[in-house]
Amino acid sequence: MDTVWNVTFFQELLLSTVRMATPILIVALAELYSERAGQVNIGLDGIMSFGALAGFLICYITGSPYLGILAGAAGGILINMVYAFCTITLGAQQIVYGMAINIFAPAFASFIYKIYFGINSTLAQATLMNAVPVPLLSRIPVIGTVLFNHTPIVYLAYLLVPFSFVFFSKTKAGLNYRAVGEFPKAAESLGINVIRQKYLACIICGALAGIGGAYLTTCYISTYSDGVVSGRGFIALSAVIFGRWMPGGVLLAALLFGFTDALQLRLQVMSSGTPYQLLAMLPYLCTLFVLAFFGIRKAGPMANGKPYFREER
Repeated sequence: MDTVWNVTFFQELLLSTVRMATPILIVALAELYSERAGQVNIGLDGIMSFGALAGFLICYITGSPYLGILAGAAGGILINMVYAFCTITLGAQQIVYGMAINIFAPAFASFIYKIYFGINSTLAQATLMNAVPVPLLSRIPVIGTVLFNHTPIVYLAYLLVPFSFVFFSKTKAGLNYRAVGEFPKAAESLGINVIRQKYLACIICGALAGIGGAYLTTCYISTYSDGVVSGRGFIALSAVIFGRWMPGGVLLAALLFGFTDALQLRLQVMSSGTPYQLLAMLPYLCTLFVLAFFGIRKAGPMANGKPYFREER
């Protein structure tokens, strides 16, 4: 046991934490941009599933993971536009159509996969994106391997955190963006196009959630299968609540969930006599704990989840 709990073990654990937190972080930021404009989107799992399929399929055909990431973003936007039209233009209930996306998108992705590859027991394999070490920084002992030896998507995800903080807190465009989610009527009276801003939020949310799904099939594993998302969309949703709708808090929440996911995989190897299903529950138990103890007091935007009708007084 002493040979297991060594520096190498903790280094590999932290490295896996950063990698496994990445899709959760990207999708949590997608939800953050959506909710800051008043759009509660619980259809993240569905968007991720379609983004994962689109990214894998294009990567498989072209051999380029980067094109796969772009395809995942495009697929996420396409699916989320269904949600956007129904909830923004038609004023339908956001929770209902978010759940509809969770039902429709994974089934549609599975249908496309089976149409293209047929029904067989062998999963198709695509090319994974290579890691790009940061010069000099990647050579730092322990920390260099953990933080600076990843694929470009990992760097993009973590750079989005300070960018989002500056955008929402320090820029006029970001303050206007937040005003739409807090007081849309007041924002409209100041000349802000609320409908356009909400559609923009849905485009950003769809693109980021699609990239989060495509990351799984182009950077993490080299194939697509039903259930590849494994509830990460709902974990990302809870990360936004735990993070109090702030980019820094979302980052901490994503790292926490990534750590529990990385830990349970290693515990499965170390505790071969323990049913793996029990250990695989750790990330989801952590999610339930967070929602139970940190999600009680609502701190989100005032107009979150409420349909906006320009003609209403």
